[in-house]
Amino acid sequence: MALFALAAFSLWWGEARGWSEPSFRIFFLLGAVLNVPWLALGTIFLLAGPRAGRVTTRILLVFSGFSAGVILTAPMNSILSPNELPKGSELFDPLPRILAAVGSAIPATIIFVGALWSAYRVLRGANPALTATATRNVSSPRMLALGNIFIALGAATLSASGTFTGRLGADTAFAVTLMAGISILFVGFLVASNATSATTSKRSAAPSR
Repeated sequence: MALFALAAFSLWWGEARGWSEPSFRIFFLLGAVLNVPWLALGTIFLLAGPRAGRVTTRILLVFSGFSAGVILTAPMNSILSPNELPKGSELFDPLPRILAAVGSAIPATIIFVGALWSAYRVLRGANPALTATATRNVSSPRMLALGNIFIALGAATLSASGTFTGRLGADTAFAVTLMAGISILFVGFLVASNATSATTSKRSAAPSR
């Protein structure tokens, strides 16, 4: 949520004060590269267990540091227009764009597929995790499934800004999808959290009723 708040602040900064290199670099780094991977880390912990989560955390720390160094120092190929939402594809060389593609596509797929998988497994009365070291005690399977559906929907919404660009304009589309996606994700987290107890290191029996 902190990363999303900073990304939203940088979007406001650019829209209210006029886009500049600092505001766009922060917006691109947080919004296009770092937010979704750290969001997906929760899915890794829940489905693959704490060991896989810790390994992924180390990888993300290296990826985040490298990405920050690249994007905050990469040369820009043209001058920004202060009144238009800049496009990374027009300003940056390939490396920052590759980092954005990796940081968006793969983690978004993990979140979306992981949420749907978890919902499917819970509704069948099975452990939603992929390993016995990441079990959850489910108090309400239907609520947990609903929470995961909201999470999948929120992840899809955050990726849909391009769909609305033609109707709303790029700036408004980003703002609308950012607000809607974060809100849906947060609802999903609240619903799912109220349907489970803490992660354990032992395989649980069938979901408690």
